[in-house]
Amino acid sequence: MNVTETLERLTRRFPNEPEYIQAVSQVLGTIGEEYNRHPEFDRSNLVERLCMPDRIISFRVTWVDDKGCVQTNMGYRVQHNNAIGPYKGGIRFHASVNPSILKFLAFEQTFKNSLTTLPMGGAKCGSDFSPRGKSNAEVMRFCQAFVNELYRHIGPDEDVPAGDIGVGGREVGYMFGQYKKLTHQFGGVFTGKGQEFGGSLIRPEATGYGNVYFLENMLKTRGETLAGKRVLVSGSGNVAQYTVEKLIELGAVPLTLSDSDGYIYDPDGITADKLEYVKQLKNIERGRIREYAEEYGVKYVAGARPWNEKADIALPSATQNEIDGNDARALVANGVMAVSEGANMPSTPEAVSVFQNARILYAPGKAANAGGVAVSGLEMSQNSERLRWTAEEVDGRLRAIMNDIHENCVKYGTQPDGYVNYVRGANVAGFLKVARAMMAQGIV
Repeated sequence: MNVTETLERLTRRFPNEPEYIQAVSQVLGTIGEEYNRHPEFDRSNLVERLCMPDRIISFRVTWVDDKGCVQTNMGYRVQHNNAIGPYKGGIRFHASVNPSILKFLAFEQTFKNSLTTLPMGGAKCGSDFSPRGKSNAEVMRFCQAFVNELYRHIGPDEDVPAGDIGVGGREVGYMFGQYKKLTHQFGGVFTGKGQEFGGSLIRPEATGYGNVYFLENMLKTRGETLAGKRVLVSGSGNVAQYTVEKLIELGAVPLTLSDSDGYIYDPDGITADKLEYVKQLKNIERGRIREYAEEYGVKYVAGARPWNEKADIALPSATQNEIDGNDARALVANGVMAVSEGANMPSTPEAVSVFQNARILYAPGKAANAGGVAVSGLEMSQNSERLRWTAEEVDGRLRAIMNDIHENCVKYGTQPDGYVNYVRGANVAGFLKVARAMMAQGIV
């Protein structure tokens, strides 16, 4: 495989999709050696087939706001690859959503789902609608209008969406209700559902918890633990909240949270009581993180991200490309020993290079934040069996999955000098499973 030629062809075909090209570049740049050991892959042009989605569905979403005005948004579903199972991936409601972002997310999701060892393909979905500032009634009407088109393309054995940025339990509930009304079926077609109607225990916590479990495994390779470690966390939504919760439980000291307006820095650490305040603020009141600073009298920096603060560990848990090269250099200079991604591709290629050149522990999102989709897969299993597992059982399975992902990253990512390149390890492990399945199923 000639990586440069492949990327050039894809860039010519998709010149206005930088996030997608970035994601493809990062994967192809690490799997080349393994790919070239399998000439049969090249003969079937497997790499290009794997990079390009099976299909992209786009549609208009028309809904009525509380003033009676008709609003329109765009909706998309990128079904990337279903070689190892039904398409699986979240729905994102955010003003930034476009085909490039969803293609990158679906591409990454394919490898992330493969790493979990569960039978799930890769997909992603979304709209440029933002729930921020909307009433519950407006969110409900939008979700229903969105599903009026999406329902034709999903199903428990075809494509199973979940939540993502802007889509939590409220939105999933509205979409599931509309799907059920349109199809007359009660099935496991969405994950992240409410506990009362088929949701799995630990699903809300899974991405944050899973990232911390993966981080623990990385620290063990250097004889370290989380006890007493000071940690920078970005974001203040679901992933960030449960990341902080697990950090507190394991004896670490989370220092920061953020949203699109800025970040807070609490030098005494975010405690369990303070975290409950954040959950009330963000989940119920839909407030802004600066209110935490006002409540507890701590530092708030508007229009910035927390990567210039001194700490031991950084856990980016907000959105893509939130850590650039300068941020990465600041983190390394301030003594950060580990970066584990709770968000999808939050570090730019330059930032990744800075981390790896400094030989710090660095885990890409496709490995470190796979806990969310792992428990979504466990929710699918429970729905299929009409069973409900205990929180302890789900959490135990989650921890085991994250341990297995870490082992595979070490297996394929350990360099001759002993440094573990988790990016290469995750990409190669995820790629091989999908590639072998595609080869076994022929040219389809």
